[in-house]
Amino acid sequence: MAAAAEVSVGRRPAYWPTLICFAVLLGAAYLARRHWPVVETGALRLAVADQGWLLVGAAAAAGTWAASALAQQGAVARRLPGTRLLAAQFAACAANHLLPAGLGAGAVNLRFLMRCGLPAGRSAGALAVKATAGAVVRLALIVVLAPLCPGLLRAPHISPAAVAAVLATAFVLAALLAGPLRPRCRRALAGVPNDIRAVHACPARAAALWGGSLAFAALHALVLIAVGQAVELPLAPQQVALLYLAASSAAALLPTPGGLGSLDAALALALTASGAPAATAASAVLGYRLLTVWLPLLPGLLVLAMLVRRKAL
Repeated sequence: MAAAAEVSVGRRPAYWPTLICFAVLLGAAYLARRHWPVVETGALRLAVADQGWLLVGAAAAAGTWAASALAQQGAVARRLPGTRLLAAQFAACAANHLLPAGLGAGAVNLRFLMRCGLPAGRSAGALAVKATAGAVVRLALIVVLAPLCPGLLRAPHISPAAVAAVLATAFVLAALLAGPLRPRCRRALAGVPNDIRAVHACPARAAALWGGSLAFAALHALVLIAVGQAVELPLAPQQVALLYLAASSAAALLPTPGGLGSLDAALALALTASGAPAATAASAVLGYRLLTVWLPLLPGLLVLAMLVRRKAL
């Protein structure tokens, strides 16, 4: 009886992220339907965009997987198998678009590190170190770019319903972290300070961690910049990069698969609020999503299945 109660308690929190995810996706579908003429015009504009710039964006999108692999290697002191590490990042990218709040990528990387011989606690700690480095790098880039684009970042008008949704999401997450998930989080993060010290004790690992994190954020921004150039987005590259960093950081607060819906809306809002025509902004967002999500999705799932079959995950 006690074991059954524990299982029930352990499963209960999983419903909340799923419900929040579906709520955000329904909201995104409503917005897409409401603004469908703009979306359709943006898709047509993307179809006749500059192919050279789209190839630059595709190359940058492919580079994000190598940057993610470099950052993951830097987050652990042990040397990881390079080919399998890169394949795992490609597979994690695809899995991340199927589960909310980065759970897909986290699960793939956690299994990969454990298969490489790291204990579960150390594996979770490595993921936390990588995530922390990524957040710090994004914040640092925003701080560097903001003075170069004065007045670009402005607090948008937010409806009371959006504020209520964000507060409700924050309340649910806080309740989960303070309640059923608290012991698990404490066990998973107990060794993080030691992992951080171990990584920075080796200059090569620290350089890989921070260099990979910086390259990952910069390459994603470059994808949007290249697509923007392809569709003639009337914004300077540093402005597009700053808007991407700000929008993606804000979208990370909503637990949708790969930021689906939340990142699209945040990017489109940021670009249009900065002076870009709605159709051109929609083209840029659609192109960014095409190169970073839809084209790699099926190959990524095939690589994921191959890694599982070979017991690399």
